[in-house]
Amino acid sequence: MPHIAVGGTDLYYEESGGGPETIVFAHGCLLNCRMFDVLIPALEPRYRCLRFDFRGQGRSAVTRSGYDMDGLAAETAELIGLLSCAPCHFLGFSMGGFVGMRLAVEHSALLRSLILIGTSASREPNALGYRILCGVARLFGARAVAGRLMPLQFGRDFLRDPLKEEIRRVWYERMARNSRLGSIRAAGGVIRRPDYSNRLSEIRVPTLIVAGAGDRALPPEESRKLHGAIAGSQLVLIPGAGHAVPIEDPVAVHAALEGFLKGSEGI
Repeated sequence: MPHIAVGGTDLYYEESGGGPETIVFAHGCLLNCRMFDVLIPALEPRYRCLRFDFRGQGRSAVTRSGYDMDGLAAETAELIGLLSCAPCHFLGFSMGGFVGMRLAVEHSALLRSLILIGTSASREPNALGYRILCGVARLFGARAVAGRLMPLQFGRDFLRDPLKEEIRRVWYERMARNSRLGSIRAAGGVIRRPDYSNRLSEIRVPTLIVAGAGDRALPPEESRKLHGAIAGSQLVLIPGAGHAVPIEDPVAVHAALEGFLKGSEGI
């Protein structure tokens, strides 16, 4: 499995597909690059698809520091350069979106377009609750909080659907098997992130914003704020979906991506 030395750490990544343009996929906190498993195959015939695990998560190394959003953005910019992806379409989910906004402002030459899914430029609205969960995880491990995370990651319809039972089991286990230290440190970076709203007007690349209409972790109002602040952006709300909409409804996400990417090709 490929790893690459970036920003003083060792990151896991995968690439597939082919085409003249690259889409870089960045996952959310306490998840990993597997969250794009269903979404990517439909894009591979036309795009090179690159996904990676942030430090402390998935199969990337757990480090003592480097989990702040500015540090992760600089690290991701280095990864894009090392793997010759620029200019790329950057798709960031939740924490990956926090990174994507910073890339679009501070490393704009690396991006062809920006796709923000289930994310926000505001400070963390659930900071106190997440600090409590981090305390539980510190004492008892990631498995002790996995059940509490499920209704934050996923919408009510998804959690009740008997046809989605196996997908729910897979993601519960993936979150439960997270590194205790990696999870706490990654969550700490999310909890402590500063408000980035005053930089949104500096984003000049074509931008698509997608959110689940039933997102309880970062409510759709946060996506509406992004849409209002990023000039020329497009907004798609997916009915019935929760936070982790690329897992819950990859068909709807792909439909939103298709039209947007066709309009952004060659820019």
